[in-house]
Amino acid sequence: MAEALVRTSLQAGRYEGVLTGAGQTEIEALHKGRIVGVAQVTAHPTEAGAMHVALNLPPDVLSDGVQVVGLRSTASGEVLDRVTLMAGSALDEDIRGEVSLLREELEMLKRAFRRHCAETGQD
Repeated sequence: MAEALVRTSLQAGRYEGVLTGAGQTEIEALHKGRIVGVAQVTAHPTEAGAMHVALNLPPDVLSDGVQVVGLRSTASGEVLDRVTLMAGSALDEDIRGEVSLLREELEMLKRAFRRHCAETGQD
């Protein structure tokens, strides 16, 4: 059975997940090709055969732009999950912000069009 890591939460810089299909393994956090942390892997309290994975993301991965932290199994060498972090002024004109503004403008136009149709008696 292949290893699988499913993220259950990411709160206040703490990653938690459930690892299945693994024997004794370590999970390393990789950022830009270097190991920046090692996760705590313990027996899962409620799921038999599963492991609980917890990792506090190091503050030095928080930088301007897009940062990706890969969680890699030391047993298989496979990256089981990725955490993508985006921050800084480089994202001020990010496409998601632009789409949000376009949605707001579209809603305003829809309201104005509906008001116009109601005033002129058209559907």
